[in-house]
Amino acid sequence: MKFRLKAFGLHLLASTVVLSLTLGTLYLGWYYWPGWYLTDVSHVVAVMAGVDVVIGPTLTLIIANANKPRRELRRDLSIIVAAQLIALIYGTTQLWEGRPLYYAFSENVLQMIQAYDIDPGELQIAREQHAELVPHWYSLPRWIWAPLPADPSERKKIVSSAITGGEDVISMPRYYKPWEQGLPALREQLKNVDDVGYFSRNQKTVVKQRMRARGLATDQRDAIPLTGRGPPLLAVVDPVSLRIKAIIKST
Repeated sequence: MKFRLKAFGLHLLASTVVLSLTLGTLYLGWYYWPGWYLTDVSHVVAVMAGVDVVIGPTLTLIIANANKPRRELRRDLSIIVAAQLIALIYGTTQLWEGRPLYYAFSENVLQMIQAYDIDPGELQIAREQHAELVPHWYSLPRWIWAPLPADPSERKKIVSSAITGGEDVISMPRYYKPWEQGLPALREQLKNVDDVGYFSRNQKTVVKQRMRARGLATDQRDAIPLTGRGPPLLAVVDPVSLRIKAIIKST
């Protein structure tokens, strides 16, 4: 039993260290608040943790036997580690491809843009046009403005595409502009919490409670929704400086 426990402990320690380094790097680089919440990737992380720090070490505890031939033991452990690596690679790939690249103000909402939201064709167009905010593989999340183009025909084409579930302007880096340039338009879209869409009545009640707990007024035009694949958040913006003062959960 001592041999089993030692093997289990070493395997659990190694698996935990590797998984922690992987998730920690992704979190500190791309998924820090509000990225992790808006991407809603808990199921991917659960699979990675389940295989790498639960199933893997547990199987080692079961199969480890001091009397088992070393060649057979190495084979069994290799199979377990291979399964763990597959789960780790799968999860890391999913998290990498879905990493947040931008938080965009577009029209009347703030939206998170993930790496796989940007079509490779659109990425190539942005590069050919030498777009200022074209993403690279090493790009970290940035706050940007993604306005519809001034050209009426292009504008109509994008709106029609978005309505039918196609490409929207937020997935077209050629139209991205610096965050500061969009602040005047952002000011015009700020609303009182009760007038903000995307939230149910109960969610607005929760949001206002949390705002009051932070010392934030709930009767000013200083709110705008921040959306992603997870539940929406409420961004509270200083109406004068247009600095984001807080990002509030609604659940």
